[in-house]
Amino acid sequence: MRDLRLSSAAALAVLTLLLPAIAGAQWINYPSPGTPRLSDGKPNLFAPAPRTTDGKPDLSGVWRGASPLHRFNIAQDLKPEDIQPWAEALFLQRVRDARKDDPNSRCLPLSVPSLNFFSLTRIVQTSALIVMLYESFNSPHRTVFTDGRDLPIDPNPTWLGYSVGRWEGDALVVTTTGFNDRNWLDSAGHPQTGSLRITERLRRRDFGHMDFEVTIDDPKVFTRPFTMKTERLLAPDMDLLEDICENERDTARFSGDTGIRLSPELLSTYAGVYELAPGREAIVTVTGDLLYVDGLNEAKLPLFAQSETKFMGIASATAYEFVKDARGNVTHLMVHDFVGDQKAYRKQR
Repeated sequence: MRDLRLSSAAALAVLTLLLPAIAGAQWINYPSPGTPRLSDGKPNLFAPAPRTTDGKPDLSGVWRGASPLHRFNIAQDLKPEDIQPWAEALFLQRVRDARKDDPNSRCLPLSVPSLNFFSLTRIVQTSALIVMLYESFNSPHRTVFTDGRDLPIDPNPTWLGYSVGRWEGDALVVTTTGFNDRNWLDSAGHPQTGSLRITERLRRRDFGHMDFEVTIDDPKVFTRPFTMKTERLLAPDMDLLEDICENERDTARFSGDTGIRLSPELLSTYAGVYELAPGREAIVTVTGDLLYVDGLNEAKLPLFAQSETKFMGIASATAYEFVKDARGNVTHLMVHDFVGDQKAYRKQR
């Protein structure tokens, strides 16, 4: 499903009126030239990867985002000691403030990891440079220079940095520096600084599958570099849509810290494993005075307390409500999201 961000009910009404025109637009579901196909006409994603005239793998095409969970929480696989104390404190403050200062709320660019983990990306490859275009508000782009130049020694800080690439066999290795310190690495609020260095490794192993890994190295935020490995899938017969975000000036409607603080003792009564359906579980844990949920397609993130029993996901519109019996024991968890109300029974503490 494509992600269309709307700021009001009026915008939603306008979008509804435009849907027939969007669905009939000729660049949507238009057969991509040069795509190998099966006998039924569907793209053959397992056909050999194409190559350029100089023998390099051709990465050109529209690719889906890599891992949505890392877009929500880039540090979800890290240990507490892997994050600098000031950065963890700032992250938790942003959680308590319900992300009201998120650059996205002011139509500012997503970070490079967020774009890779979330957006559709069109890659256009030439011998001297590669252009990456993103389906994200205000349609940002990156230029990756592959003409042999080095990274600048003292680049002008920018939102998406300065990128150079080199080939290691069939893998393109992209190194990016020159970031500003205004962006967030993920939706939840982990900061970045001017010392950030991102290394991406892309290898198109066949026509429709790309091995993708990214290494984050920001010694002012993290105590060590760390790498995330995943894959990106080709989106054949797909194109990017223009996505415009107007500058958000009405901040009065943004919520902030509710001031609700729950004791670790109370939160510990909610900890445990909850089963929504066979094979679908949520693991609820406690760290300090914050409750975390892991599972149900959620990154491991703190929950935003709205009352003693009701919580909100910090990176999604999912709400969680713990239900107790007459003796005060938690029996199940109600999950309220876009598919409706779902009950997750408590399996164990």
